[in-house]
Amino acid sequence: MLTKRVIPCMDVKDGKVVKNYQYFTPLPDAGDPVELASIYNAQGADELMFLDITASVEGRKLIIDLVNRTANEIFIPLTVAGGISSVEDMHRVLRAGADKVAINTAAAWNPDLITAGAERFGSQCIVVAIDAKKETDDWYVYTHGGRKPTGKRAVDWAREAQDRGAGEILLTSIDRDGTGEGYDLDLLDIVASAVSIPVIASGGASTPDHFVEAIQHGADAVLAASMFHYGHYTVSQAKKRMSECGIPVRL
Repeated sequence: MLTKRVIPCMDVKDGKVVKNYQYFTPLPDAGDPVELASIYNAQGADELMFLDITASVEGRKLIIDLVNRTANEIFIPLTVAGGISSVEDMHRVLRAGADKVAINTAAAWNPDLITAGAERFGSQCIVVAIDAKKETDDWYVYTHGGRKPTGKRAVDWAREAQDRGAGEILLTSIDRDGTGEGYDLDLLDIVASAVSIPVIASGGASTPDHFVEAIQHGADAVLAASMFHYGHYTVSQAKKRMSECGIPVRL
């Protein structure tokens, strides 16, 4: 059985890791991303996510130098997101040391970017990030840090992303993000059952038991930020709890 992955996420603004509440509203600094990356690498994280949270909103490219310095400090896969809007951007990020790129806003408005990236670098390098918000009885996709509605149903967009060549889906609940109340398990159920590629659960985790719930509802990996950044739990502690609950993890 494949092991399930634990992925610390570093939300970066102005070169510092920040905590977010209710989706990309930054609160106090959590530290230097390069130092945190080294710590999580030592704790046994399976991968790291580096997210420049305001690149798309501010219409700029992400900080390549910071990606390079982070990649040089770790020996686990690094996924980079934020401000990636072309195949050339993908190439620049991968050349700087990233193993994967995650695309959200650019992919939602230009789905051909998924196909182009997969054809150039392979599906294993392409993660499509879906930021979903519940409206009445369904979930819809938002872009630009959860600010702009696309009108796409989250489950339809997940299927299309897979068909276009995405290797993974990073699924974030806008409603849960930063609340510490746990992942949106109903959203996770629907999307994970609709695609055959791995789904990474994101948005709302604050305890290892939230990780356990997400895996039980179809996630292949779990992503969290604040619960690690502020020392509430280490990656090792989270994995120990998951293992105790019968979930295969790399210890």
